[in-house]
Amino acid sequence: MDNLLGLTTPAPLSLTTLTINLLLSVLLSSLLAWFYTRHGRSLSNRARFAQTLPVLALTTVLIISIIKSSLALSLGLVGALSIVRFRTAIKEPEELLYLFMAISVGLGMGADQRLPTILATLVILGYLFVRTLLVPGPAKSNLYLNVLAQPSDNAFAQINQLLLKHVKSADLRRLDRSESALQATYLIACPTDEALVSLMDDLSAQVPRGEFSFVEQDNVLGG
Repeated sequence: MDNLLGLTTPAPLSLTTLTINLLLSVLLSSLLAWFYTRHGRSLSNRARFAQTLPVLALTTVLIISIIKSSLALSLGLVGALSIVRFRTAIKEPEELLYLFMAISVGLGMGADQRLPTILATLVILGYLFVRTLLVPGPAKSNLYLNVLAQPSDNAFAQINQLLLKHVKSADLRRLDRSESALQATYLIACPTDEALVSLMDDLSAQVPRGEFSFVEQDNVLGG
């Protein structure tokens, strides 16, 4: 009876089909990662986050390819996921969007729905691209930048140099220095989201062990 229901005897998995699905997933998820790095508006390190998208898609393809041939494996996966709790916070809604897109690519390819998956992914990316052109991001003209860095002889000058490279203006509002830390607060006017992301990337690269945060004063209730 178990064999008749397919509970214990999974259908054979075609390695050729799996390989094709994995390769197509690499192409689609790499396109997704490139698009996110190029056109995303998240303030976090987009390039680093984008590297996880192809791996996520490939893992999803493998899981779906294995469990789709056996009801027992499918039920086992549901039971395993029910006891796993994911506690990593998603800081940006845009990151959640691209995570779901990468998972969708993996689900579609793992279920052998190649043409619908490719078509849907291209349509979604096309919509996002058109939206980027028609709805440009607003200029960041009222941002507070908080910097916490290790004290050194040139740390303050280096931060100022990076600010002048990326922003229209930077007004120093607070500066605290102790033996263990240098803390500075600036009011900055940044022309575009891309300039803001470049500023964050340069600060992370040029100021080791530093902590940086942006606070936008325009984000008020009802605005």
